Amino acid sequence: MRKTLLLIVFLFIGFTMQSQVLIALLLGKSLNTGKIEFGLDGGVNFANLSGMEADDWLRKWNLGFYFDIKMKENWYLNTGVLVKSELGVDNLTPSDLEFLNATIYEEDGEYSQSLSYFLVPALARYKFPNHIYAEIGPQFGLLYKGNILFHSDIDGIEIDAKQDNRDMMNRFDMGLAAGAGYRLLKGLGWTLGVRYYYGFLNVYKDRSGTRNSSLFLKLNVPIGLSDDKKEEVKEMKQANSEKKKQRKEAKKAAKEAAKQEKQSEGL
Repeated sequence: MRKTLLLIVFLFIGFTMQSQVLIALLLGKSLNTGKIEFGLDGGVNFANLSGMEADDWLRKWNLGFYFDIKMKENWYLNTGVLVKSELGVDNLTPSDLEFLNATIYEEDGEYSQSLSYFLVPALARYKFPNHIYAEIGPQFGLLYKGNILFHSDIDGIEIDAKQDNRDMMNRFDMGLAAGAGYRLLKGLGWTLGVRYYYGFLNVYKDRSGTRNSSLFLKLNVPIGLSDDKKEEVKEMKQANSEKKKQRKEAKKAAKEAAKQEKQSEGL
């Protein structure tokens, strides 16, 4: 019963995710409050899959949205959904292709295993006063596509093909994620981060020890600002403006002093 309920929840997320991203972009300002920050989560990840003979990282782009929910003091709950995210492994070997019952093409080329998930983190995040953060917690995934990808490029002629093998895989994934990052503009701008994920569940139904892992290089872009953040931005702009004014006055005073010094030397 519990697995059925989880499946229904994840399927609902999958079917509505595209429209939710558009709605979230439109309502970004209203979603941001003093205790909740909403924004876009994107970047590139380098994925691998244990238990396979291939061991080359699969590089893919990812995109989704995030929520930073303030719990107390400097502690936050970081969650959201990566809508477009792919895990897997690159450069499958003949042994891997035999296990996967892959179609073998006559042309020379490279094969990779692509696994498309909706990824949902639930991480405890601690933000330090210097705008660096550290995070750790579980991450959950729902597989919605699984394909063996073939790519060939011979004398400028490219061939791309894919074979659906999702039925070989377990639909759910779960593991541990940990990371760190830094927020620009004194804690008011975009956030650069890195996160590592290691899965605890088998990817394939008929092979144990096949676990997902991925290194995410992340960029978080907040959509809209809460009233508190707007006030902080206003104060920062005023402080920067005052500093510029002081620098101009200092330069002007220095020029005037130099001018007077030349005049006195002439006398």
